[in-house]
Amino acid sequence: MPELPEAEVVRRGLARWFAGRSISHATVLDPRSLRRHDGGAPAFTAELTGRRVLAAVRRGKFLWFPLAPENGDIPRRALVAHLGMSGQLLMQSSHLAEPKHLKVRLLLGEGAASPEPDPADLPDELRFVDQRIFGGMHIADLVPTADGGPGGDGAPLPLLPAPASHIARDVLDPLWTAGGFHGALTRLPSGRGRTTGIKRVILDQGVVSGVGNIYADEALWEARLHYDKPAAGLRRPQSEALLEALIEVMQRALDEGGTSFDALYVNVNGESGYFARSLQAYGREGQPCRRCQRAMVREPFMGRSSYRCPHCQRRPRLQSSHSKKV
Repeated sequence: MPELPEAEVVRRGLARWFAGRSISHATVLDPRSLRRHDGGAPAFTAELTGRRVLAAVRRGKFLWFPLAPENGDIPRRALVAHLGMSGQLLMQSSHLAEPKHLKVRLLLGEGAASPEPDPADLPDELRFVDQRIFGGMHIADLVPTADGGPGGDGAPLPLLPAPASHIARDVLDPLWTAGGFHGALTRLPSGRGRTTGIKRVILDQGVVSGVGNIYADEALWEARLHYDKPAAGLRRPQSEALLEALIEVMQRALDEGGTSFDALYVNVNGESGYFARSLQAYGREGQPCRRCQRAMVREPFMGRSSYRCPHCQRRPRLQSSHSKKV
């Protein structure tokens, strides 16, 4: 599933090619991709037709595109896209053959935020492709952010879609501080046990967004933390090391265009990322740790896998309930 770097690579492409343009027409080829939109395909098409896209914004893995209001006031609605496990947002020319698993097609007018020298070279369609149909598109109300800060990366407005109002800021958000991050990890919401492991916490999009299984393993390896170390027991230097590791891992992945293990994740031009070649932990079972040369191990975790070095990331003495089960 795409994580923060993959979503940010897509956002940057859409900020260049999609933001600032008008939507001439919307065509829905598979209504299942609009299951979150009230009114279905007719309402979706009617609301988008003739609207101008103001920006491409992201919080965590959540992407949205504020729509210019008719009265020139601040935007009240936004087109929302979630990539799910296999969703792709492709900027393509209408004369190109339609890709397999095409679900929604938006025909675009002129007015790109960063046009090429020749406007005729601009791709004139945004195509939402989704093989497994876990992702989708819908239009949602924009609501104020709880802290008054920008809703996400890509626009300064303190607004975000209502369905994303529960999503925390991601680790690349400049509003995070070391103290704020430490507090978010160690002062868990009521109902969360003090033995909840750190990986389970950083995967919680309500605590910190954008982190998935791959980058969690990478950052925990960088910070030398076992995935099951209780988050509530982290010392300040440990949480600061983890924040630095998350930021570093995400930035490295962005520099290489994201992580790709198959053809399902691509950027808006249909190209895959290369960060998989630089992974330090994820998928390296049996291979030597790049620090101590011990063999990396893979262990079951929440129906998936965790990869770690048994020497650099030693199991905590006080095991969480998850550890005891596995």
